[in-house]
Amino acid sequence: MNLLTGEYSTTLDEKGRISLPAKIKAALDCGSLVVTRGFDKCLWLFTPDEWEKISSSVMEKASPFNPQHRSVLRHLISPATDIEIDKSGRLSITQALRESAGLTKDCVLLGVNKYLELWDAQSYAEYLEANASSIDSAAEELGAIVF
Repeated sequence: MNLLTGEYSTTLDEKGRISLPAKIKAALDCGSLVVTRGFDKCLWLFTPDEWEKISSSVMEKASPFNPQHRSVLRHLISPATDIEIDKSGRLSITQALRESAGLTKDCVLLGVNKYLELWDAQSYAEYLEANASSIDSAAEELGAIVF
C-alpha cells in the first residue's frame, strides 16, 4: 500500500455513498475499507490489513473489566464495518456511522498516511478553527523530529 495522503472534497450522495478520489483508489491494494468511529467527530477508514494491526493492538491492551477500556472498545471496535469499494470506486457508509460523524452532503476526506478520516465539511472547518491556536503546542509534544 502506498501512503494515503491529501485533503479531498467529496460528496455524500442520497444513498450514503462517497466517491474515493483517484489518488486514494490508486494507493489502495484492497477491495474494501474498514470504517469505524474516529475521534473528533469523524470516521476512520483503514485497509483490512491496517485495521487488523490496530484492532489487535487495542484488544491486547484493553481489559473488559476496565470501564475506560470498555468505552474505547465500544467507540472504536464495535462499530467497525468492512465496506466493499464498488466498481465505480464508491464506498457506501452505513447510516449509523454517517449519523455518528454528522455527515451531510459536503464532506472532506483526509489521508493520514496509513488511514483516512472522513469529516462533514462544516464540522472539519469548525474543528480547524477551534484548534488553530493549539497546533504549535501539539507539534511540540511530538518531540524532536528531524527532517
